[in-house]
Amino acid sequence: MVISLSVIVLLLVLAWIFLRGGGLKFSHALVCVLLGFYLASSSVAATIHSGLAATASVVSGLNP
Repeated sequence: MVISLSVIVLLLVLAWIFLRGGGLKFSHALVCVLLGFYLASSSVAATIHSGLAATASVVSGLNP
């Protein structure tokens, strides 16, 4: 849950920066949000979740 919340916050911050910078219009952001909701309810959601979890475990295992 912590990883998914972190990803949501990161994506929210990026969307806010793009909206404020003029690179992303509100209608485009709305389409992205709707796409996210539809992806979350599809059968691909489990694959996306496991891919993100594997990526997070690889990144957390790296030593600087």
